[in-house]
Amino acid sequence: MQNFDAILGQITDAPKQQIQLPAGWGQGRALFGGLTAALAWRHAAAGAAPDQQLRAMTVSFVAPVLDGSAELQRRVLRQGKNVTQVAVDIVQQNEIVLTALLSYGRARSSAIQVTDTPNPSKRPMTEGQSFPEGVAFPEFTRAFDYRVTIGGLPFCGSKSREFGGYMRFRELDTPVTIGKLLGLVDAWPPALLTHVTKPTPASSLTWTIEFPGEIPAKSSHAWWHYVATIDYAADGYGHTHAHIWDDEGQLVAISRQTVTVFG
Repeated sequence: MQNFDAILGQITDAPKQQIQLPAGWGQGRALFGGLTAALAWRHAAAGAAPDQQLRAMTVSFVAPVLDGSAELQRRVLRQGKNVTQVAVDIVQQNEIVLTALLSYGRARSSAIQVTDTPNPSKRPMTEGQSFPEGVAFPEFTRAFDYRVTIGGLPFCGSKSREFGGYMRFRELDTPVTIGKLLGLVDAWPPALLTHVTKPTPASSLTWTIEFPGEIPAKSSHAWWHYVATIDYAADGYGHTHAHIWDDEGQLVAISRQTVTVFG
């Protein structure tokens, strides 16, 4: 399996460029969405000013992204005094397979401060369950460690609306970036899959992730706490949101997904 950093390291500042997407990061017939979203993030970064922080990113998984050749295309939609909006497409065989909108903004003084989002009560990580090895779990999960402490394992038939625990890269031990956080967050299966009792296909349709503050200076091999909540699920679609904290209880990301499930 090619190193996550090495895959992102192909990207330059050019607004259009060809890259090679490796095998070994699959989830069903497509590549892992956390990796493809991280590629879009890395490509977008050159379109914003260095002092503008990524505030929100919305990804639409238009079609399966396959290993092999792909083209990245970046457009700066607007560059204002404080906020820059950047769009990125991943194109394969002359078709858009992923499109992303990224919003960057400078920090500004404000009288409004609501920063105490509570980290939920949780079981110790030592009591968490790892994902079992087997065909039910995509090949990309080999790059990550998991400890499930909330809800239950995928396909266990739990009816909890919450699902989560702890996550980290299994071997990659380098300073965390937004790209690596995208990989970590999307490494979790949809919370809906804890409600079924057998392996069931599911995929993200849209994903919005927000970063309320600067990314803490931590390692990608450190443990990060993840808790997802099912807001609503019916008719083959689910709507979820999740919060992600570092090991000191600081909120680092808020994630929202629309998921298709085939079971």
